[in-house]
Amino acid sequence: MTEVEFSLSDETYPFVGASAAENCVFELAEMTPRGPGRYAEFFNVRGGDPDRILALADDHATVTASLLREYDDGALFEFRVVGECPAVSLAELGALPREVYAADGDGRIVAEIPSQRDAANVVESFLRDMPSASLERKHDRDAVSPLFSATGFQQVARAELTDRQRDVLRAAFEAGYYEWPREATGEEVADELGITSATFSEHIHAAERKLCAVLFASQNDR
Repeated sequence: MTEVEFSLSDETYPFVGASAAENCVFELAEMTPRGPGRYAEFFNVRGGDPDRILALADDHATVTASLLREYDDGALFEFRVVGECPAVSLAELGALPREVYAADGDGRIVAEIPSQRDAANVVESFLRDMPSASLERKHDRDAVSPLFSATGFQQVARAELTDRQRDVLRAAFEAGYYEWPREATGEEVADELGITSATFSEHIHAAERKLCAVLFASQNDR
């Protein structure tokens, strides 16, 4: 596996431009595929005004932004991107973006190129597609990092599931619904939640389907 790091200063890239305009820090929490050439990028942003960041993102035709959560020193955003995006470009070339970071207009991307890929060709193609990027370092490593960190997966799950789906999934898990043999039936979990069995089935299957979509879409992208 080859690890590469690129620097970016072109403010036409939304996370770079917004970090410069708002004097803030963007840090990628997770990135998941949403179809051919389409990805959801989950960014933790520290120091910027959420409304202005959303307005800046709206200036880009290839980006759809939404505010997922605010906390004391920042916020979590989802950016759905297609086309001219450095992280998407690397992913489409077969690399795995691991760190995407921007502070005050200075952007950095660290990515891993699996051993079955031609690292030199990936780097050359990326620099051709993104001429304003610069290769800062490149070195070989023995192992590929996990696709999801525990925190990153939790952030993606919170973004994908509704509050009700999370409540039902948690109640089922804590009641032993997923143990074998089961320690609680769907009907028993539904009774505990004060909902019908049909409603329980609707929410639990929707939650499971969404989590499977995140897991298997990400694995297929490797």
